[in-house]
Amino acid sequence: MLRALTIAAVAAWASGAAAQTYPSRPVTLIVPFPPGGGVDVVARIVAEKLAAGLGQQVIIDNRGGVAGVIGMRMAARAAPDGLTIVMAHTGITSINPALYANPGYDARKDFTPVGLIATTPIVLMANAAFPARTVADVIALAKRDPGKLDIGTPPPGTGGHLAAELFKAASGVDFAIVTYKGTGPLTNDLLGGHVPLAFNVLAPAIGNLKAGTLRAIATAGAMRASLMPDLPTIAESGVPGFEAVLHYGLMAPAGTPAAIISRLNRELRAAINDPQVRERILADGGDPLSSTPQEYAADIEVEVPKWSALVKGLGLRVE
Repeated sequence: MLRALTIAAVAAWASGAAAQTYPSRPVTLIVPFPPGGGVDVVARIVAEKLAAGLGQQVIIDNRGGVAGVIGMRMAARAAPDGLTIVMAHTGITSINPALYANPGYDARKDFTPVGLIATTPIVLMANAAFPARTVADVIALAKRDPGKLDIGTPPPGTGGHLAAELFKAASGVDFAIVTYKGTGPLTNDLLGGHVPLAFNVLAPAIGNLKAGTLRAIATAGAMRASLMPDLPTIAESGVPGFEAVLHYGLMAPAGTPAAIISRLNRELRAAINDPQVRERILADGGDPLSSTPQEYAADIEVEVPKWSALVKGLGLRVE
């Protein structure tokens, strides 16, 4: 018992000492998606204030590929010293484990949650020239020519992709899902008319939506988006019970000292509560959402079975 108490005391001292000198050099924030997309936008909003609080640079490292899998694998192998953290969202933590037979990481075992940042709805949007203006119009158009209507989404396994699959199943219509490497390329092709419709997050498209070069049809959230209160939900537009929302948060490799996680969480919450940060998150279509590490872990535990059931029910597993 004495030995166990001694080991615990030494561990606690080491953790506290690490926190006192942390961070000793710039912190790398891995973003598992390409630049310009929704995840990247949120990461850059937070990184600036996080750097000020930590007293060190927070360097964005975009490692896109396979719906966040490549970046998460890299983050899982990083030293658990708080100098490498990763920007996560629901697709990475709660969809990929069910979608991929071997994603190469386990969000609940290989990472320690730091805290939530924001929640953002997925929006069904269209090129300005697309004739359909409501969900009912889209369904009617798809029924007239089954399988011919293209709807773009981010990579397989992301919330946008699963939203499209859910919409396909819930509405009973057949359309072609065209996946992109990220929300940035998706938005560009939607703007250029290469794909007429998309399930996309607001951040990369908000400027074009305001300018009228893209048009929002409905939000996939359970409630209307704060930024677009007049935009109806898909559920209230004729597809009852439909809901697809992404939660963004920060995670660190498993084994990162508790004192460092606590410091990161404290600085993250301070950043999210900053009026300028909140305003920027709201302006990009999200809603600020702060939490403790434990609350973020609980959020993941709730989201995993929900999305896992959808993946299995639609037979979307990737071997």
